[in-house]
This record gives sequence, C-alpha cells and structure tokens, in this order.
Amino acid sequence: MAWLDILKSVLYGIVEGITEWLPISSTGHLLILERFVPFTAGGDAISNRLFFSFFLVVIQLGAVMAVVVTFWRQLWPFSLRKDTPDPANEGQLLSQGAFPLAVDHKILRLWMMILIACVPAAVIGVLFGDTIEAIFYNPWTVAVMLIVVGLAFLVIEFYIRWKRRQPSIQSTSQIDWKAALLIGLFQLIAAVLPGTSRSGATIVGGLLIGMSRPVAATFTFFLAVPVMLGASLLKVLKIGLNFNLIQWLSILVGMGVAYLVSILIIRFLLSFIRRHDFRIFAFYRILLGIALIAAALTGLLK
Repeated sequence: MAWLDILKSVLYGIVEGITEWLPISSTGHLLILERFVPFTAGGDAISNRLFFSFFLVVIQLGAVMAVVVTFWRQLWPFSLRKDTPDPANEGQLLSQGAFPLAVDHKILRLWMMILIACVPAAVIGVLFGDTIEAIFYNPWTVAVMLIVVGLAFLVIEFYIRWKRRQPSIQSTSQIDWKAALLIGLFQLIAAVLPGTSRSGATIVGGLLIGMSRPVAATFTFFLAVPVMLGASLLKVLKIGLNFNLIQWLSILVGMGVAYLVSILIIRFLLSFIRRHDFRIFAFYRILLGIALIAAALTGLLK
C-alpha cells in the first residue's frame, strides 16, 4: 500500500538523520533496518533492488543539506559587497562590476583540504563501487566493523586520557594537506566496509593525528558534502531516474525527514562532544555488533 511505503520512508529518514552524523554507521543501520522492514515501494523484484540501492545513497542528500544550512557561513566563500574593499586585504579578491565579489581565501583553502581528503574514497568508489557493494554490504561485515571501530574509539580515548595529550589541531584552518590526506585514507575504509561509519572512521583518524573532538567532528560534517553529492551523482549515472511515483515520493519524504532530523543531531553532537568523549558511542557500537552476530547465528538475521 502506498501510504505504508511513505511511512517506511519516514522511518528510514529518521534512522539516516540520526546515524549519519553520530559515529555509529548510517549505512549499517539502514541495511539492518531493510532486513526487518523491507522497502519495496511498489516495484518488481529487479526494480526494487535497484531502487533500494539508489535510495540508500540519495536519501543522504537530505542530511547533506542540513550541513550546508548549518555551516553556510563557514562553507560559502563568496559574498557581494556594495563597498569596494581594499585589494590588499587578506582573504578578499575584487571582481569587475558594480558589486565587487569578495572571496574568503581561508574558506577556499578549507575546500582544498576537503577535496584532498575525498580523493582516496572517490577513486576507489568510481573504480570498484559495484564490486565493493556486492561483496561487503551484508550484516556480517556491518557487525564486525561496528565492533572493531567501537574498540578503536575506546583505545584512542584511553590513550588520550592516559597521555593527557592536548590536541595540536584546534581549528579547521590548521588542517594541512597531509592531515587531510590521512583523514581521506580513514574515510576510504568506511567507503569499503559498511558498519565502519564514515563519520566514525574520519573522527578516529582525526583524533589519532591530533585534532580536537569538535574539529574532528566538524571536518567530518564538511567532508560529507562532496562525498554524498558525488555518490548520488554516480548512482544517477549508473541506475538512472526511472522510478515510479511511489518510489519518488518515498525518496523525497525520506530526504526531507533526514534533513530535519540531521539539523537536530548535528547541533546535539557538537554540544555533546564539548563536554564528553566518544566512549558512549563506542559501547553502543560494540553491543549492537554483538547483538547482530547473535541474531545472525540464531537465524534471526540473514
């Protein structure tokens, strides 16, 4: 029934909005959810499979819009000024015309670091995306990676407390190309192995190279913009847009819900990690991974 499919898309949007930004794996949760709440949206077996593969990626655009809206001033480097700024002013570049175009060079540099961090996952995704999805997108991979990354969080947090190490990177402006590339390699792990969590992997990488928790989380949010836009474009090129009305409504509703929930979760996480560490997410990941393995062994999850 059509209304049931729309309700399912609301549920998927809620799960996406929560798990995309918390370091607990959105893809892993959506794959698990699909086992218990199959999402067909009114097509045949083949179109359903293609639709769900498309839906898993494109629903993330709603979450991306939440990042763009929340961090607009930190991500958009251009502005129109009625006055004529001094060309010698750092971070500004004049364009011709009545309204000069001011360009913030610090934001452009940040975008350069973001794009550098996206290179490893982008290359592997373009070359081997379908193969990776066929081999690794299953509950067993999700369960194992939930546990592995959860343990990594615990080890890193223990090390930081034991060493009483102060972060060397206290703002996104301090991220250089080497740090960005290292973060990109951690993001690559998440791109290959569902259950790793893109945000989880990049935050772990950020903490290891000396980022503060807020900077690691914020840079993770920024990375999501080109990553998810690129992934969605690849899906459109591979699968096309030939979906029925119910499937399109499901996509739009799922994206809208993911956007609204993401706005709340992004603000929550930034506030939370200013006073707490990531251990609670680590324990959640480990317990969920163990539960999934138990469910798979007993036949509850296939």
